[in-house]
Amino acid sequence: MNGASGASRVSIGEFSRLSRLSAKALRLYDELGLLVPDRVDAETGYRWYAVAQLDQARVVALLRRIGVPLARIRDMLALDPAGAAEQIRAYWTGVEAEHAAQRVLVGHLVDRLLGRKSAMHEVTVRDIPARRMLSVMRRAHEEELIPLGRELFIHRLARGGVPRIEGIAGAPFTIFHGEVSGDSDGPVEWCWPVPDDRAEEIAAGFPDLTLRTEPAHQEAFIRADAPGAAGGAAQAEAAVLALFAWAADQNREPAGGVRALLIFNPASQGAGPDTEFAVALR
Repeated sequence: MNGASGASRVSIGEFSRLSRLSAKALRLYDELGLLVPDRVDAETGYRWYAVAQLDQARVVALLRRIGVPLARIRDMLALDPAGAAEQIRAYWTGVEAEHAAQRVLVGHLVDRLLGRKSAMHEVTVRDIPARRMLSVMRRAHEEELIPLGRELFIHRLARGGVPRIEGIAGAPFTIFHGEVSGDSDGPVEWCWPVPDDRAEEIAAGFPDLTLRTEPAHQEAFIRADAPGAAGGAAQAEAAVLALFAWAADQNREPAGGVRALLIFNPASQGAGPDTEFAVALR
């Protein structure tokens, strides 16, 4: 409670009217800690809100209006105004990138239905040496990918001081062994290449992860600065279409699912890693 006087409190019904949020939404936001009532009657459980909470309620409503997930809203509300503003800008940049990629998919679908060949992203081939890596396979839906990847790559391995191989061969990556969406759950494999001379030592510290060796191979990839090559479901789908269309045109056989590589670019200045999409070739 914030100690507001009774005169500055209103019932949930009145607060709903003033904030234009339904009582159902207010109860949900209370449960999630987004907008907690100023006072709850101990006997009846009835919620009372401070009039001063209207500003926060309107912020929550606007964030929901632009599609910000509830969990992310909770994180934004915990920040100071400048930090929250930066997070909102970052969220909308991602939304615009996703919309741009969806536009590519719409164009591809229309061309396909009309029997036309789509112009896809430029695909390049590179050689990847044999390497050892820590990996873990999980079933995951689209909304689980980022939290699971962040937990493994950042919180456990990067912050745990696990070394990486230099160059592109050392980039952590995710392999989509099956369709990943709100309905399909992969499976998905997260991989972290490690130096050969320390592989066994490093693996001993992570008994829940698998240490495996990947043979040398070529891979086709879409550069991180290509349109639609950033993260996001539509961007990933556009990359899948481009890579497999290229493989068919070049009579090259993909080996396994599409990979999303995290490229740690010092020039990004804390904005997070770039993403490249690739597929190993037989």
